[in-house]
Amino acid sequence: MNIENLRQSLKDKWLDYYRDNRPWLARLAVWVNCNGQRRPSSSFILATLSVLEPELTVILPLVVDLNSSPDRIVIALGLNFNPDRALDSLNKIDEEVKLLPAGSKPVIPGSASRVYAKRDEDCGGSGRK
Repeated sequence: MNIENLRQSLKDKWLDYYRDNRPWLARLAVWVNCNGQRRPSSSFILATLSVLEPELTVILPLVVDLNSSPDRIVIALGLNFNPDRALDSLNKIDEEVKLLPAGSKPVIPGSASRVYAKRDEDCGGSGRK
């Protein structure tokens, strides 16, 4: 199992799920602020992804034995980001790519498909709109 591939797969599946369900998720009372990132609670993210990604259910028992903090697990999996901002960034890149001349390859500094987070400091609280 390649952990980087798993992280990317989890991020992609989470963003796809969030995009498809954004209208009602935005109104759901599961939002928190963690290290300056407004996102759904770690428990909500992990529960959702455990259904979407079967590989996650294989490693979660081991991960929970090592650290039972949902916030730390979400951070370690690279999922401590604001899904609205991540989707907006991806949409902006898609629009820029559409504007390129035919046959051109986009030059994107860094990787727009990856959002890295710092270690958790103060996760929790209400991040409602």
